[in-house]
Amino acid sequence: MKVAILGTGMVGRVIATKLRMLNHQVILGTRSVENTLNNEKKDAYGNVSFKEWHLQNSDIELKTFADAAYEAEILFNCTGGGVSLAALEAAGKSNLDGKVLIDLANPLDFSNGMPPTLNPVNTDSLGEQIQRKFPMLKVVKTLNTMNAGLMVDPGKLKGDHNVFICGNDEAAKATAREVLQSMGWKPNLIIDLGDITNARGTEMLLPIWLRLWNALETAEFNFHIQKN
Repeated sequence: MKVAILGTGMVGRVIATKLRMLNHQVILGTRSVENTLNNEKKDAYGNVSFKEWHLQNSDIELKTFADAAYEAEILFNCTGGGVSLAALEAAGKSNLDGKVLIDLANPLDFSNGMPPTLNPVNTDSLGEQIQRKFPMLKVVKTLNTMNAGLMVDPGKLKGDHNVFICGNDEAAKATAREVLQSMGWKPNLIIDLGDITNARGTEMLLPIWLRLWNALETAEFNFHIQKN
C-alpha cells in the first residue's frame, strides 16, 4: 500500500519507519522539501535532526504535502494540531477526496505556555474540523492518546491496554483497524467509540495524559478500560 504521512516530526517519523518495516511504500509530506532535508536541528526531546534521520531512512520518500497526498492510497495526519488544517489545505482537496485519513493530531494550544490547553474543546474537536473542511475525506481519529513508541509497538507495555477509534465511515474505520492490527494491536483492545464527534473525548484525554507524564516521569504508559 502507498501511504502518505503528513508531518516530519517525531510522530511522523515513527509511523513512517513502522509502516516501511511492514513493507508499505511510504511518503513523508512536508511544506518545503528543501527546508526539511536541510534541517539539522534536534527536536525538543533530543531526537536526531530530520537530515540525519533521513540519511538512515533514505528509502522513505520526501515530497510536498500535495504530491504526497496525490500519490497516496491512505494518509496519516501527524502534523501539529495547530497547523493540521493548513497542512491539509496545502495537500489539496482534490488529492484528499475519497481517501482515508488516519488523524493522530491533538489541538494543543501553547499560547499561554505549559501545560498547553486545547483549542477547540468541549463542543468541537480537531477531528470534526477536518471532517467539516474536507467532507469527502474519510477521517478516522485514533492513536492520539499515547506516545509514538506505543502507537507502533503496543507490546512494549505489560498487560492489556486500549486504543480508541472514531469516524463517520464504517469502511474507513475497518481500514484503520487493519492498520492498527498490523502494528500489533489486538482486535479486542481496539474500542470503536462511534462517529467523529467522539474525537472530542479522545482529544480531551490529553490534559490528563500530560499530567500523568509529569507525575509518572515517563511517557511509557497507556489507558486500559476494564469492565465486568
